Amino acid sequence: MIKALKTMTAATAILAGTTAFAADTPKIGAAVYGLNAEFMQIWAAALENHPAVKEGKVEVTVFDGRYDALVQQEQFETMITQGYDAIIFVPIDIEAGATAVQLAADEGIPVFGSNTRVNSDQLTAYVGSDDVQSGYMEAKYVLDQIGCTGNVVIIEGPIGQSAQIQRLEGNQKALAECPDVKVVEQQTANWSRAEAQTLMENWLTAHPGEIAGIIGQNDEMALGAIEAVKAAGLNVSDFAIAGIDGVTDALLAVKAGDMASILQDGAAQAQGALDLAIKAVQPDYEPMSPIWEAYPDMPWNGGADAEYSVPWTPVTLDNVDALLELRQ
Repeated sequence: MIKALKTMTAATAILAGTTAFAADTPKIGAAVYGLNAEFMQIWAAALENHPAVKEGKVEVTVFDGRYDALVQQEQFETMITQGYDAIIFVPIDIEAGATAVQLAADEGIPVFGSNTRVNSDQLTAYVGSDDVQSGYMEAKYVLDQIGCTGNVVIIEGPIGQSAQIQRLEGNQKALAECPDVKVVEQQTANWSRAEAQTLMENWLTAHPGEIAGIIGQNDEMALGAIEAVKAAGLNVSDFAIAGIDGVTDALLAVKAGDMASILQDGAAQAQGALDLAIKAVQPDYEPMSPIWEAYPDMPWNGGADAEYSVPWTPVTLDNVDALLELRQ
């Protein structure tokens, strides 16, 4: 886990100090769906801290997609025009992103998926985590806490993004095991804490005393729901609340007993994808990121695999202080 990078508004070259790059230094672009929230800032900061970047062996530029599929496509067009050697892609939309991938593939530029998925067979490889699994894990926690009975709400991510689709699949898998639980509200808050707070305020008014569980498909939205509960003068302890990502405020909320969270290692996803991208440009390259040692169940395998799955880490009272220490 790496300290969050300051939010970037367009494209920011991530350079190691004042290193001057040679003409043959690989130039790799990272097109991410948006940098407003901490999780993707952590993901982007991991690229800055990749050993190959710090040693000047590769030049990386991060493009802020501003949560807009068209913006991301335009950024692909820019990278193609400027002769980037490889692209790492974190798409906002599982379907719309395929057009951007095809544009790069038509020019022979390898594209590596990371964190969120795109419905394309043109990706060279993908490094991420199983969102169906995390959706099941968080929903099961909430359902276990309420004894598999009562009413819950689901706060979804951006409709059409793979994480929203797959986490909902996991949510529904857990809910199928508890037929006495009713989902009384379900709506997107676009990964936004503020939007989730507004939704939850409305739902608490519409269903007074009726909501037992809150399933937030990411931590930011779960935290927004907690703020709504507090603003309504209610006790957070009267609700079972869960999120996903392990952002700093969520770690603190877990420590306080307000919610549950599952750590998604965005740093490992980013650095793993960058190792693969460099390998595609320089076939003799050996991975420099420490993440391959950190996750022995995800072997490098010569960079030849089509998919690399970074494990989830449930945040507990036993590990939360150590995770917080890594954010210092």
